This record gives sequence, structure tokens and C-alpha cells, in this order.
Amino acid sequence: MKRETLFKIILGVSVALLLYSVFVAFSSGLSKAGPFIILFLLLLGISSRGFESLKGFTYSLMIFTGVACALYYPKYLVEVNGFKLSVLITPLIQIIMFGMGTRMSVNDFVGVIKMPKGVAIGVVAQFSMMPLIGFALASVSNFTPEIAAGMILIGCSPSGLASNVMSYLAKANLALSITLTTVSTLLAPFATPLLMKFLGGTYIEIDIMKMMWDIFKMIVIPIGAGLLFNKLLHGKSKWLDLAMPLVSMIGIGIIITIITAAGRDSLLEIGVVLTALVLVHNMAGYFIGYWFARLFKMDERDSRTVALEVGMQNAGMAAGLAKEMGRIATVGLAPAVFGPLMNITGSILASYWHRKPPKEN
Repeated sequence: MKRETLFKIILGVSVALLLYSVFVAFSSGLSKAGPFIILFLLLLGISSRGFESLKGFTYSLMIFTGVACALYYPKYLVEVNGFKLSVLITPLIQIIMFGMGTRMSVNDFVGVIKMPKGVAIGVVAQFSMMPLIGFALASVSNFTPEIAAGMILIGCSPSGLASNVMSYLAKANLALSITLTTVSTLLAPFATPLLMKFLGGTYIEIDIMKMMWDIFKMIVIPIGAGLLFNKLLHGKSKWLDLAMPLVSMIGIGIIITIITAAGRDSLLEIGVVLTALVLVHNMAGYFIGYWFARLFKMDERDSRTVALEVGMQNAGMAAGLAKEMGRIATVGLAPAVFGPLMNITGSILASYWHRKPPKEN
């Protein structure tokens, strides 16, 4: 059987499962449709690998499969034989950040000197626009203080690794994107706690020094170890270069699934509203980031880069901080929703820009 035919069959089965799950939901209740919805998402994710136009959504579909499992069967994803799965969150983030470090080099820091204007504008937009938008949305949300604080926390986080991939696809300035991600990540131990204290301190108690240390051990130390590994063993560990992107994607998926299971009851109660507000936050980041860059006469490629850097946050780090606070089921909800949503919107925006060559000033 040809590969293309196999993927078409899997896609057909997934569509059939979707239709059947809708029938079951209306006839027997949404709770009975769970297994069919999970299988639909899983097979849709697998089949998307066989279609060039859908490949970019495979990762998000797999995350939604995990989220669906968490919503229907949370008890299996919160604790196993007395072991709380939330304990895995911090080590997973450290592994992801180590992987980021192994892919970094001195050139990522040289970019600050080569592109000072772009770096300055990107960092200012990152740590001003997103925190303020998060605070504004939290203020009008009527959520409990801890869930509202989670919206501010995702806004106060640095940009994520996904923005680099999207910048490449969007024909943006990849070098600037990597430099901005690096700089904002290394500034996070200082910027994120201070911003959270200033904007989120009215919602929950923020221990600035503890948060600084939590970010330092989750982000800076693993990145430093990865940089050292890359320096000493450059070119001698190709298997690691191939494995780490996959490990990172799986790690983020596991983190989001665990958080969703832990906060299932709250998410079912406010899920629609939270998703809508998180989507507004994400989309506003793209829009304001782009036009903020254009305001300072940055060219089209660089403006696209800033838009993606500002709109796509490090949801994993925000989730890790929520776990370290002991509030994974509340503060961690907004990061858990933001993660998969930004991958979908980022893929759509990057695909749109990919078809439109950057305009010259």
C-alpha cells in the first residue's frame, strides 16, 4: 500500500470517528464520547503527517490529544501509585532548556552587537506589551485571583523556542529571532519576578528571590550546561541534535497534559472564557509586536520577527513557575492553554507570511 493512500485512509477513519463522537455526544452525553474524541484527534494528528499543508499542525493535534485524555481521564494523569506526576514538570523543563543550550553558540550573543536596534525593540516589546496585556485581561476576567495571576505570568515570560521555527517559516529574520529568544530568556530571572511582583502581586503573593532562583535553576543553569556541552563536544553528538527537538516537543506535551489534568475542574468551568482571553492575548502580541516594530522603522522581515517573538511565550517556563509556587492547578492553567493555542496561531500566521515575500521599505 502506498504511503499517501495509508494516510488518506487514516484521515477517513478520523473523520468517521468525529461524526460518530458527535452522534454519541447527542444521544448518550458528552462523557460517553470521550474515547472516540481522543481517537479522532490521535488519528487526525497521525494523518496530518501525510499532507504537506497539514504537517505544521501535527504537534498541536498531538497536544490536544493529550489534553482530551486529561479532561476525560484526569486521575491517571495526576498521580500514579502515589507518585504525583507534577514532580516531572521541572526536570522536563530543565531537559528542554539544556537542549536549547546545545543548539546555541557565541553567534547568538554576537547578534546583540550586530542588531542592537532590533534586539532593543524586541526585548522592550516582549517585557512591556505582553505583561500589560495580560494584566488588562486578568483585570476584566472575573477569574479567581490565582487563575488571573496565571494570565499575567504567561505575559511576563520570555519568548519560546517555537518562535524560532515560526520565524524561519515566515521568511522573517531567523538570526534576530534566535538572538531575541536567547536574550529574553537570560533576562527572565530578573524581568519576570519583578514584573510579576508589580502586576501580579495584588492577586497572589510573589517571593521575588524565590522566583529568581526557580527561573535560574530551570532556565539559566541548564542552558549554561548545554552551551558547555556544545563547546566541548561540538560535532561529536549528532544524535543529540536530532533527538532534542523531539524530546522538547514531547516534554512540552507532557507538561501541558499534566497541568490540564490537575486543573480539570476549573478548566471545565471557565475553559471557554479562558481560551478566548488567552487567544486575545496571543493575537494582540502578534499585532502590537508587528506595529511596534514598524513604528520604529524596522523593515518587514524584522517586524515579522518581533511579532512572533512577542506573541509566542515560553509556556513551559510559566508552567514550571506555577508548579514551584504549588499552584499548578490554578496559576498553571493559562500557560497550559496558551501553549497549544500559540502553536496553531503561529503556524497559521507563519504560513500566511510564507506565501507573501517580505516587502522592502
